[in-house]
Amino acid sequence: MDRDELIAEVTRRVVERLGSPGAPVGVDGASECDPCVACGLCIEKRTDEVQTIIASGASRISAGAGLGEVEAGLAAMIDHTLLKPSATREEISRLCEEARRYGFASVCINPCYVPLAAQLLRLTNVKVCTVVGFPLGANRTEVKAFETERAVADGATEIDMVANIGAVKSGDDALVRDDVRAVVEACRGIVVSKVIIEAALLTDEEKVRACEAARDAGADFVKTSTGFGPGGATLEDVALMRRVVGPTIGVKAAGGIRSYEDAQQMIAAGASRIGASASVKIMQEAGE
Repeated sequence: MDRDELIAEVTRRVVERLGSPGAPVGVDGASECDPCVACGLCIEKRTDEVQTIIASGASRISAGAGLGEVEAGLAAMIDHTLLKPSATREEISRLCEEARRYGFASVCINPCYVPLAAQLLRLTNVKVCTVVGFPLGANRTEVKAFETERAVADGATEIDMVANIGAVKSGDDALVRDDVRAVVEACRGIVVSKVIIEAALLTDEEKVRACEAARDAGADFVKTSTGFGPGGATLEDVALMRRVVGPTIGVKAAGGIRSYEDAQQMIAAGASRIGASASVKIMQEAGE
């Protein structure tokens, strides 16, 4: 099956899930998009299905109301990231403004700036993502749980926690699973949880076990890297992680993604979220 055939097949499956365009809408509490009423706003209302088409290789998606450029779908998959220890309030404010302008999925920032970002983004759809147990993952489990609770109280809506890498390498899968579960429970079912496995430090067998532990503990995503380890995201790791967790859990590729081509390749390999500090550059290249 060539690229065009693949896109056509994925699109056909998505249409089957949404319903036929123009199909009648139920009147007693039926969703406005179930069945599809051909409103032309799929990028806003059916982001998962749109991302599936993009990941299959589509370079442009049509939609109504002036929407539909592939850039909109891509932006909604990017966590606009600034985690350097020297980040200032002015830089965080600029990060939030850029996230508003481009429609990024979230800003990913250190915990001390969560209240500021939550205030700046309160009237937008941009999420506030912060990190827990960062960047080593070696904090005690109860500390990670407290970090999460405090971040949520401060306004965080997504949590990227670092798994206990030493426990993974020691074969202590129960500790890894319990560590993740404590953070997931602190998210209270309303905040998205992502587990960073720092793939560059692990063997393939360890990557598999780390992803399985995160999945079994109820995490919403697994993530490749902190960006502070010995290596960032690779296509091989993203593909491996996607195979392990299956289609129902997100895979976030982060670390070293600096171009539109990099982002496209990660999505094609199975990533459903991209973490990048070069987000604006990526979007500028996408619009060329």
